[in-house]
Amino acid sequence: MLGVTSSPCGGKICAVDCGVAVNPNIVAMQMESGIGFGLSAAVAGAITLKDGIVEQSNFHDYPVLRMNQMPKVEVFIVPSKEKPTGVGEPGTPVIAPALANAILAMRGKPIRALPMSSQGVTFA
Repeated sequence: MLGVTSSPCGGKICAVDCGVAVNPNIVAMQMESGIGFGLSAAVAGAITLKDGIVEQSNFHDYPVLRMNQMPKVEVFIVPSKEKPTGVGEPGTPVIAPALANAILAMRGKPIRALPMSSQGVTFA
């Protein structure tokens, strides 16, 4: 079993190039929450069906990353003079491949399916 935890250096870094950051705090919050949601989906986000009906009904039976499980994320906003862009989604889709690559580098065995919990990866 492999647990997803913070790195020994104490955090993760996320860089985002969104043009002029009108409200840097909101940009950082969007990236942090997107990363948390992406980690949840990558590690444990299975939706299952039984007799054509979704079995998960709410967060009590659909595991999501809890605050105490979230790694520290340092968001770096790339300085820019370009027009502002949206930051609603960019933190989410890149996390599963990044995590899979990190696991491959760490243990030499690739992750080939999501959720990763089906291959022994869990939230620590």
